[in-house]
Amino acid sequence: MKIDWAALATVFGVSLVVTVALVGFFSLGVVSLARKAGTALSGGSGSSTAPARTGAYACFALCAAAVAYGIYLIVA
Repeated sequence: MKIDWAALATVFGVSLVVTVALVGFFSLGVVSLARKAGTALSGGSGSSTAPARTGAYACFALCAAAVAYGIYLIVA
């Protein structure tokens, strides 16, 4: 039995980068929603929270797309 170490290292590297990116986007979405909630509690207007909410939803959509693509790769 022969192990292809280059392929194993490639899979490890790609997995590490994608995992860090996915956690980063999810964290950014949570921070954006928390910032929106903090602004709403302090009496901020609704229009000032729209960009934070839109950014949070975009981050969560990227996370969902990455997870869906991963499931597609596993099933296909």
